[in-house]
Amino acid sequence: MSRLDNIRLSAAARDKLVTLKRYTGIQHWNVLCRWAFCLSLSEPGRPARADIAADSNVEMSWRTFAGAEGEEILWAALKARCRQDGLPTDDASLAYEFRLHLHRGIGYLSTPGKVKSLSDLLSLALTTQQGPRADVQPD
Repeated sequence: MSRLDNIRLSAAARDKLVTLKRYTGIQHWNVLCRWAFCLSLSEPGRPARADIAADSNVEMSWRTFAGAEGEEILWAALKARCRQDGLPTDDASLAYEFRLHLHRGIGYLSTPGKVKSLSDLLSLALTTQQGPRADVQPD
């Protein structure tokens, strides 16, 4: 099983996460990124194809992103989603799809008025099966 070595966010995603940290009180990038990634995976549609810049100072390893307990589960979820979408599961494809899902999820979480508190984040987690969010585009 392969892992992404380093995950670096775009500057736009970093700025959105700074705001989300302030609103939710969650202080660790990796926790918010996990929420974002899982939210994107829960969407029925594929993320839009995009070249996402890795131009911020926010960088973490796969293990930091996933946490020791989540490494296997999140990797398996990413592979399963790629298979479901009819995409290859080689390392390069998985890395690309991961970045798309991560950044799309950050965009969803930072939709104006969507998450203004930890309570909003928890409510969002309980209502993710309401359908696709066509109102948000990735960074």
